[in-house]
Amino acid sequence: MAKLEEIESEEHEKTIIRSKVKRKKYSIIIPTYNERLNIALVIYLVIKHLQNFDFEVIIVDDGSPDGTQDIIKQLQKVYGEDHILLRARPKKLGLGTAYSHGLKHASGDFIIIMDADLSHHPKYLPSFIRKQMESGASIVTGTRYVKNGGVHGWNLMRKLTSRGANVLAQTLLWPGVSDLTGSFRLYERTAFEDVVSSCVSKGYVFQMEIIVRASRKGYRIEEVPITFVDRVYGSSKLGGSEIVQYLKGLAYLLLTT
Repeated sequence: MAKLEEIESEEHEKTIIRSKVKRKKYSIIIPTYNERLNIALVIYLVIKHLQNFDFEVIIVDDGSPDGTQDIIKQLQKVYGEDHILLRARPKKLGLGTAYSHGLKHASGDFIIIMDADLSHHPKYLPSFIRKQMESGASIVTGTRYVKNGGVHGWNLMRKLTSRGANVLAQTLLWPGVSDLTGSFRLYERTAFEDVVSSCVSKGYVFQMEIIVRASRKGYRIEEVPITFVDRVYGSSKLGGSEIVQYLKGLAYLLLTT
């Protein structure tokens, strides 16, 4: 009898958790540029792994010439425009402003940001949500640099470059997270709005700036281990100019935070 009562209690607790989840909505903002070969699979996987949650996907496309927007419009016919929102811009205007643009059209209680090239697997999304529910954190960030995290598909030089950049930023900025340059995160909407309003970076440095400023403002940040997988289709947007931006951004944050 005691065992039966214990089982019933556990089921009741699970029911309460599910009801809490259903009352929350998650807005997933995905910036795109020339992601025609990836976006359909990303959306399919998001829907597969979040089928028990209330969510919307907001795709901010910066005028992709490869037909990315045509694919998204086809996906809207399949999954519905209430689940898949296309909020296009005429040209590349920066990663940071893409998130701000997506936020204007988001209706969720939480904001999730992720890449469109399959480097951030949607299978981790339930883990992000669960971590936030359990901890009450304002921000949950994916990390490659803890146990059970990692990188797949990078050569040794790129791994060393990424790790070195992260260690340098950790040493100078003390952000309180293990993966400062990652871009797979969940935010409470109010926290995201607050921190974004104080950020000035537009490119890849935005990811670093937003987490540093969130830490300085005292927001609770939790981490979930992820495996980052290098893109299969398309070419990386990361180049020499982004590395220069990173170094400039590091110096700026060192002086202003």
